[in-house]
Parts: sequence; C-alpha cells; structure tokens
Amino acid sequence: MIFYFSGTGNTRWVARQLAEATGEQLYNIAEELLSTDTPSYELQEHERIGFCFPTHGWQPPRIVRKFIRSLKFRNTTAEHYCYAVTTCGDSTGDTMTILNKELKAKGMKAVSVFSVLMPESYVCLPLMYTDTPAREQEKIAAARQQLKHICQSVTERRENITELTTGATPRLYSYVIGAYFNRYMINDRKFTVDTDVCTQCGRCQQVCPVGNIQGTPPVWQHNDSCTMCLACYHHCPVHAINYGNITRKRGQYYMKEKM
Repeated sequence: MIFYFSGTGNTRWVARQLAEATGEQLYNIAEELLSTDTPSYELQEHERIGFCFPTHGWQPPRIVRKFIRSLKFRNTTAEHYCYAVTTCGDSTGDTMTILNKELKAKGMKAVSVFSVLMPESYVCLPLMYTDTPAREQEKIAAARQQLKHICQSVTERRENITELTTGATPRLYSYVIGAYFNRYMINDRKFTVDTDVCTQCGRCQQVCPVGNIQGTPPVWQHNDSCTMCLACYHHCPVHAINYGNITRKRGQYYMKEKM
C-alpha cells in the first residue's frame, strides 16, 4: 500500500508511478482522514508500505504527521518493507528524520528514503517564485529518470538507501526556520478572492484536499484544516485567488495529468 498526500499534483504523479511499478494500492491521506479519525488497515504478508508527500517548510506536512499518529495497522510484522519518498522544489532539510520519529512511535521505520526534485509551487514568501517553463520541464525529465531507479529499489525491497537533497544546513532549515513556518504560517487567513474576476467555476473547492473551501466565490472555513498546499491558488483558471498581496504577480503551476 502507498499512502500519499498531494496539493499541486507533484507527489500524486510520483505515487502513481510507484503504484504502477509495484502493483500496490494508492491511498489519498487527505481522503482517508476525511472519512475517519482513526484510519486502520489490514496488512498482507510481506506487504510494502510507502509514504509519499511534499516537503512543507523542510518538514513533513502537518496532515501527514496527523495521519501517522492516528494510523493503525493490523497484522504488523518485521517482514513488512517501509519506505518514503518526498518531493521538494529545492531541498528537504531533516524532513525524513522527522518522519521516522513519527513512524518510530508506531513501531515502524522507513528503511529507505528518497527525495525527488519537482517544479516549485510555494510562492507566498519574498523571493519565492514558480520555476520557468524550461526549468519545470528540466526537473520533470530528471524526476522521470530518477523514478525508474526508485521504483526498482522499492520493488526489490532494497534497504538502507538514503538519497536526499537535504541542503547545506538541514537542521537550521527544519528545526528553526521550518519549525516557525509550520507553527505560524500554515493557515488560510490571508487567502482572498477577487470576486470581479472569479468565474464561479468551483475549481478551487474541487481541488482543495481537505475540504476547506465552500461555495463560489470561495469561502475559506478558518477551521485549522488548511495545509497551505496552494492547490486553490494554482488551479484557479483566472488567477482570482491570492495569498495576501504577495502572489498577485506570481506564476501558477500544477502537475498536468498527461505528464
């Protein structure tokens, strides 16, 4: 089984290729949490357990950590192979170390971990922009080649693989900058919609992975469920959604299914 979370589609694209290579079932973490507060799964003999998610502020997304903390497995044995893949626009910091601390509380460990560089989607801070179209294609082409190796490694249950782009100062990224980011900047308070531009297509509501948007024009619920994945912003066909004023002249990106 492969558990994944994705906002703009990068991680979903990765997870689907892993599922195709291994023949294993995909579970959307956001959908699983919407259906139950205590997700529980029966493990088959020798089953692989994969976790795929984007790096958010050099940490695993809050929703992924919540899912793992509430997760229950039946028929857990040491014979199950656990691995993790994170997508990132630049670097991961100590994301996988933090993930394995969460998994340790469940008696598990991702014995092989990988990061996949994908097009940038976080645009809510100064000097943070989407990649140029050429850079997007360059990253996707490289990721496609890398995934062949990752899929083979997972299929063959290879252990003790650590292939991560952690950055120059991973502890600073994850435990100082990332800790502040994930504590104080993951919320929907600054999202706005230009009602004179909005076409009321409902796309933002459809793509929000946590069901945080209601109605057209969109209304954010301010119920602490927002993951700041920016799916609503990037999927808006007329750029009517913004995060404060900082995104008004910035680009949009999401992974097209044809990729």
